Amino acid sequence: MHGLPGGWSDMAEGLGEGRDARTSILVVDDHTTFAELLTGALRQETDLHAVGVADDVESSVRLCGMLRPDVVVMDYHLSGGNGVTASARILRERPGTRIVMLTGDPAQHVLEAAAATGICAFLPKDGSLATLLETIRSARCGTMAVHPSLLAADHPSRRGGAAVPALTQRELQVLRLMAQGHSVGTNARLLSISPNTCRGYVKTILAKLGAHSQLEAVAVASRLGLLTGRP
Repeated sequence: MHGLPGGWSDMAEGLGEGRDARTSILVVDDHTTFAELLTGALRQETDLHAVGVADDVESSVRLCGMLRPDVVVMDYHLSGGNGVTASARILRERPGTRIVMLTGDPAQHVLEAAAATGICAFLPKDGSLATLLETIRSARCGTMAVHPSLLAADHPSRRGGAAVPALTQRELQVLRLMAQGHSVGTNARLLSISPNTCRGYVKTILAKLGAHSQLEAVAVASRLGLLTGRP
């Protein structure tokens, strides 16, 4: 199934850039009913525009190249691979594409693998439509998001014996606010520091956790049990 239908949090070129200010979205899901329901819901939103639907890895990569959507809503389970494989290929060809991944399998390794590709958001597939729509809107603005239900509980068994990097109290505060999906500007205001100072903390956090993005840092921190406690 791949065609052309019609018209959380602070958390490219789109088809028709310059002609349509709406956020263009490619839906990638091999469940026909879910894909149809989501594209139908998108048609009801004046600022969002579903430009196509793909049902496997190959068609998702091909249509993304043809349609150049602002945002891709990507299911994890797909024919011909999975959403991580598809996301990696899409972002290799079009790094500016924002990808929101959905999963019914909130395993920690799935979150980390997805975050490592450079996607911007990770949500449960059975979550609310309102959360998904808001995440799509925020994604285009460059915000990251991961739903709290997908973060590992702070339990020693989840850490797998991995060494836990030493983060300062301020770095932990910034990290835990990042996990809530806030922007750097919002985190700076909440902590009464400048945005540049906050960006410095983010850079240090990424380096200490060996992460390449804020979402990947949150995924690693979740596994290591660093996200508990008050920011």
